[in-house]
Amino acid sequence: MAELRVEGEELVLRLSTLEKVEGMHGDLRAPRFTVRAVEVVGDAYAAVHGLRWPGTGIPGVELVGTFRDSGTKTFAVVHGRPRGVRIVFAEGGDYDEWIVGCEDPEAVIASL
Repeated sequence: MAELRVEGEELVLRLSTLEKVEGMHGDLRAPRFTVRAVEVVGDAYAAVHGLRWPGTGIPGVELVGTFRDSGTKTFAVVHGRPRGVRIVFAEGGDYDEWIVGCEDPEAVIASL
């Protein structure tokens, strides 16, 4: 299961081995100063837009990977949980946002 954490001056999205295979990606890292917003999303599946490339996608069941839509690049890890956390980054990074499904997004945000 994906886990968001702060390691020094970086925000890290740690992926399980299966998520790395599904998303065709390793753990993600971003400098903390590039984080522009962190918010709870009530429906993490609906928050993910665009074409999946690369990754795994079964709408309403599982979305893991990179999604591109109208110049926005999102990395999503959502499976089995309708709620989640959206992290929005400043321009110029690898991703515009990460969307991570979780049971208690408020607790995840508080831990960051």
